Amino acid sequence: MCSATLIIFQSLANNCLSFFNLWGVAFSAEYILTVKPSQTGPILNENIVTPSTTTMYIEAKARHRRISLFAAAGLILLACGYPAAAEDGKKSDFPPIPKMRKNDLTPIPDLEKPVSVHNPYSDGDCSICHQNNDRKDPGPIKKHVNDLCLDCHDDFAKIMARKSTHEPAKINCVSCHSPHNSRQPHLLVEEPEALCLSCHTAISNLVTNAKVKHDAVSVDHKCANCHNPHAANVQHLLMRLPYDLCVGCHGKDGLTDHDGKTLTNIKKLLADNPHQHGPVQDKDCSACHTPHGGDNFRLLTKEYPALFYSPYDPKLYALCFDCHEESMIKDPKTTTLTKFRNGDQNLHYVHVNKDERGRTCRACHEVHASQQNHQIRDAVPYGHTGYMLKINFTQTPTGGTCARTCHVTRSYTNSATALVPPKTDAEPPKSP
Repeated sequence: MCSATLIIFQSLANNCLSFFNLWGVAFSAEYILTVKPSQTGPILNENIVTPSTTTMYIEAKARHRRISLFAAAGLILLACGYPAAAEDGKKSDFPPIPKMRKNDLTPIPDLEKPVSVHNPYSDGDCSICHQNNDRKDPGPIKKHVNDLCLDCHDDFAKIMARKSTHEPAKINCVSCHSPHNSRQPHLLVEEPEALCLSCHTAISNLVTNAKVKHDAVSVDHKCANCHNPHAANVQHLLMRLPYDLCVGCHGKDGLTDHDGKTLTNIKKLLADNPHQHGPVQDKDCSACHTPHGGDNFRLLTKEYPALFYSPYDPKLYALCFDCHEESMIKDPKTTTLTKFRNGDQNLHYVHVNKDERGRTCRACHEVHASQQNHQIRDAVPYGHTGYMLKINFTQTPTGGTCARTCHVTRSYTNSATALVPPKTDAEPPKSP
């Protein structure tokens, strides 16, 4: 019986006793008032010893307390559903099966050709788990479900000793597995993804309604691509550290997204480029990406422009502004917000903060890693043909130079005195 239930029962008993104590005081007072006059009269039989008023009061009080206790006990039993409990008690003296899901564990008829079958069931050895070795009347199980499972699957005792355990696996194996046979592999009671999402409803809503899908959730082993369904040494039942899981797939050539577009081999990119973005350096992919599905381009947790050009709107840069100061883009003049300035002219503002054709962060920065500081790109994908537009940026001790990419060659210095830009300007390249 759990502590919460005991507290409820105790409270109920105390309330009952309080009620009957009040009733008892009235009862005792009435009893004394009735007895006292008789004690002043003559004793009719000398062999009868009439008790004193005190003795009679004590006896009456003890009697009413016994009545109170019996009444309280009766109310508690009724509140607990004593008849139902007694009925259940008659059925079996064996421990009940704890359930987190209400699964139909009835064996599938052999004619349906189950996908997986539990060996003791297929061999007719019902007594391995049940009291009787009779398929038609196997009787109750001999002990708790998980204790029975671990009698044979003793290797799982070590698995379940890991730091992070799955509650259904810890409490009741038949929350996910059939002990007889199944239409699914590994004796699962339901298709793996549907089984997981039937309990993890928040993830279910996310996966179902996501505009951008993560194929890892729906292909191969689905949820088990990343999570161990029993136990793991990494939080959230992850089979490896998050970064290692991510590059396990995103570290291959030829990987495509759900639209068929080829994705970057991140493992190779990071190996070839020493200057990594902070979250990447920390191996924290989830700082920017959601692993199950989302509404933003590339599974980003918040909005970020998907194109080279975009009108400036702070909402489009919600992801960047989680870490970077919004004022770095909003303020035309600064000597502190950024080193990308010509004197006090904020060149982030110049490039990004435009009503039309503002350069987005991706125009100059590779968000994962690059050859240069501040993740400055060598080249940027331009248009939809795969053409790489070279940035031609060279860093200097006090600034840098961009050579004929979007404009004629220009240099800047973040010292007090600004460099005078050339008077002529080239038209920016048109989008292919």
